[in-house]
Amino acid sequence: MLGPGDVFTLEIVGEKDLPKEYQVAADGTVDVPYVHTIRVAGLEAPEVARLVRKRLMEEKFLEDPSVIVQVKDYNSRRVTLLGQVAKPGSFPFTTGLTLIQAVSLAGGLTAIADGDRVNVTRKGSDGRTYTAVISVKAITEGESPDIPLQAGDQIFVHERIF
Repeated sequence: MLGPGDVFTLEIVGEKDLPKEYQVAADGTVDVPYVHTIRVAGLEAPEVARLVRKRLMEEKFLEDPSVIVQVKDYNSRRVTLLGQVAKPGSFPFTTGLTLIQAVSLAGGLTAIADGDRVNVTRKGSDGRTYTAVISVKAITEGESPDIPLQAGDQIFVHERIF
């Protein structure tokens, strides 16, 4: 689903002079020529294509348009890594991203990281926040399976106690 900051391409077949790339505004809308402002936050790419097609026909700009929408960047879907990683920050979420892959995106653990105490915090479907303490060391040593992440997950790597 699209959200604020996401970038997508929108092509109306046969209309070569129109812009092709759009970014979803903070309020979840985008301005498209002929159809003006439309709300796209929460919609999938095919739903955006259907909405634009419908609006083009309602406004009588085109009789039977073909609209193609492809998501280029899901900037609204990110995971955040903080604490004892080489490059803390927010990283784009991609389907199938795991905890080990995310730690790798952040440059790996620092020399003083506690690989046995990594918090993964996520919002549940009930709206509540849940935190699990995961051992990255156990995953990398093959003792535990890797953890699939979800968009919005926050990961915090603790410092070792000497």
